[in-house]
Amino acid sequence: MGGAPDETLLEYILGLAGGRRLLYVPTAGIEDPTRTVWWYERLHGRAEMTHLHFFPWPPSDLRDLVLAQDLVLVTGGNTANALAVWRVHGFDEILREAWQQGVVLAGWSAGMICWFEHGVTDSFGPALAPMECLGFLPGSACPHYDGEERRRPVYTRLVAAGLPAGVAADDDVALHYVGTELRETVASREGAAAYRVEPDGETALELRLLH
Repeated sequence: MGGAPDETLLEYILGLAGGRRLLYVPTAGIEDPTRTVWWYERLHGRAEMTHLHFFPWPPSDLRDLVLAQDLVLVTGGNTANALAVWRVHGFDEILREAWQQGVVLAGWSAGMICWFEHGVTDSFGPALAPMECLGFLPGSACPHYDGEERRRPVYTRLVAAGLPAGVAADDDVALHYVGTELRETVASREGAAAYRVEPDGETALELRLLH
């Protein structure tokens, strides 16, 4: 997702998971306890939420915890920091195993680009830059395509200069992949869009407006 999910997109994601067990992973967002509590309140009665904080250390049953979920939800924040923490603790490989076993992996902003081979990020400072990500999905990705004015020109320039082609999503848009194939693009807001971005330009993706 390009931006944090509103109620419409959240219901869509919960529906994809086909179950109620949800793991909330706010590593990129500095594991803010206030936000974690807020998500417990938001999901009360709708999902059996568990949170994963890596500070001061991850749980000893990390693999079992992840593989027991129907949905892993990754927040926005600093993608580079999150990936560094995940790799130190082997969480990246656990996520890959969960994905291969059919656990739904979702997220917004940092939690969107982390699944791709490359992403466009502000992890290193105000200037946007490309970075290597987990590589579950092919190509590159860019969130906030209409929400931050520098995203579109920077991403299109990077792709034209050699960054692998990929997808860009406006805020309030979700890209639904099954395996490595894009199955559907949905939006909760009229006028929101997603694009395939290649060296010679961008092409709007077919999109379904959720109601």
